[in-house]
Amino acid sequence: MPHARATSATRPKVVPFYRAIPRLVKDPVTELARMGVEAEGRVVRLDLGPFRPYLISHPDHVQQVLKTDWTNFVREGMFWRPVQRVTGDSILGEGDGWASTRKILQPLFTMRYTASLAEDMADIITECIGELDGFARRGQPVDGGHQMTTIVNQAVIKVLFGGRISRDTAERLAPEFSTCATSIGFRLLFPFAPYSIKVPGDRAFLRSAKKIDEIVYPLIEQAKREGIKGKEVVSTLLAARLETDGDADLRQVRDDLVSIYGAASETTAMSLTWLWSVLHDHPDVNARLQDEIRRVVGDGPVRPSHVAELTYLRMVLQELLRVYPSAWIIPRQTVADTEIGGVRIKAGSQVLVSPYTTHRLSEFWDRPHEFDPERWADEKAARRHRFSFIPFGAGPHVCLGQHLFYVEAPLVIANLLSRYEPVLTNPQKLTPVPGASVRPKEKLYLRLLPIERKWVA
Repeated sequence: MPHARATSATRPKVVPFYRAIPRLVKDPVTELARMGVEAEGRVVRLDLGPFRPYLISHPDHVQQVLKTDWTNFVREGMFWRPVQRVTGDSILGEGDGWASTRKILQPLFTMRYTASLAEDMADIITECIGELDGFARRGQPVDGGHQMTTIVNQAVIKVLFGGRISRDTAERLAPEFSTCATSIGFRLLFPFAPYSIKVPGDRAFLRSAKKIDEIVYPLIEQAKREGIKGKEVVSTLLAARLETDGDADLRQVRDDLVSIYGAASETTAMSLTWLWSVLHDHPDVNARLQDEIRRVVGDGPVRPSHVAELTYLRMVLQELLRVYPSAWIIPRQTVADTEIGGVRIKAGSQVLVSPYTTHRLSEFWDRPHEFDPERWADEKAARRHRFSFIPFGAGPHVCLGQHLFYVEAPLVIANLLSRYEPVLTNPQKLTPVPGASVRPKEKLYLRLLPIERKWVA
């Protein structure tokens, strides 16, 4: 049954223009979450002049939008246009393109299939982290965000392309995606701005989108010439498209790959970037995490078999996803007139589900602003609303890459902490920046103190 507080109001809480605009311009991610928390889960109407979206955060309302009435809340409208300019018509869209791609890809992102890729991923991650030894010996700090993106990129590329793409090419791909993900921030804050007018970020976005195409299309054409010879994603997509259509639509395969790459790499890389600031601010968590990794891994290399034993690491990751979900908003557009929490919402309205808010509602989370991995000590016993924790979305559009995250992220963290003791050299308060995913505005520099080991990768 819906919660009484969530359904008794027939009018949304309105944040007027003169309050909403200054707050959102100053710190959009944090302030949007505060608006939802201040409303205690009620539906909020944001007056942004010509644009007046509804902010949704109560788990009952999240469930309605993303699960029970999902066909009435579609991934269309002004919020999706900036993203779909690069991802195209695929897994991040709606309709036939989304349905056909999900049918093809779902078997590739099951827990069982992801586990079958884990050994190769572990090898790649171990190799990449081993390359940091030079920085460690010299005492030279590394850019934490850049290194996390590089390591995750190499692992994801292996899953998507197998041996079809060189490391140099893969390293060219990552920064272009990063530029696309960050340069749409203005369009997400002011989605009503016409595309006939160039706004900040547009030129950088278009340059990077063009470079992505220049890298991805030749890879697809190469795979098509060589024939279907592997179980990596590009071969699977080509095989499925050829079987369905008799000839693979290269644009569709390109859209599929670009969408998957973004979804599989962004969440993990950005979550791992936030981690180092969290561990600096919580030395007790840091010490316990390092103790567990050294106890479980010992003197050998980190293998996928270790992941299940790293229970405290899993708790840290869950809490990291709660406090810093990569999706700051999950936009939807209503198809027909409807009600959410007793509030009437007209067809064509923009609805913004806010994981940042939902994860901070005190009704569902004790001490919501504290980073406390212990709250995940017994997930099954926790009497928590199923839709109070939505780092990967929910319902039919739930992120396919979540199983990949829970294999890849532990492997990266365990590998790094078994070799080094990372020390944050520039601790500071971090500002979340909106984009395709949330990342810190500030750079994080880590000095890697080597830990004596008996084995060499």
